[in-house]
Amino acid sequence: MKVKIAITDANIFIDLYDLGLTKSFFNLELEIHTTSAVIFELYSEQQEILQAYQSVGRLTIHNLKEQDFIEIYNENYPKSLSEADKSVLHVANKINACVLSSDKTLRNCAKNKEIEYHGMIWIFDKFVETVTLTPKEAKTKLNQLVASNFLFRNNQKLVEEIEKRLKIWK
Repeated sequence: MKVKIAITDANIFIDLYDLGLTKSFFNLELEIHTTSAVIFELYSEQQEILQAYQSVGRLTIHNLKEQDFIEIYNENYPKSLSEADKSVLHVANKINACVLSSDKTLRNCAKNKEIEYHGMIWIFDKFVETVTLTPKEAKTKLNQLVASNFLFRNNQKLVEEIEKRLKIWK
């Protein structure tokens, strides 16, 4: 059974792209959704790759309508959320999807709205569970992520979760 996912703030797509894991991600048994606002935050080469997945039905890109923007405005989201973040929370709530993000503000907002959320570590867990990556490959890529993205070095809880996996993925 596929899990519905809404992806936000482009950071997940960017990290997957930078790690060369976009194809692996789309090979997971996930129903992947995002919004056009997220797509517009990406570089053109990243957009092209995602549009290819959209063209074969592996990615659904939601274009918000006027009513959606009115509903978003009426939600009184924190000012620190980008329009793309708000659009993903809105769509996730609307289609009963979970949110994938590494953004703390967005994750807290999802939590407050009782929307399930996950991040890159969860994706790595899925890669290993489904044998999309071997534990050794996952360990190598996770180390690359930590080296290239300061977010994964400056958050004690994340550091602990990463260290747990690095110990068991040999």
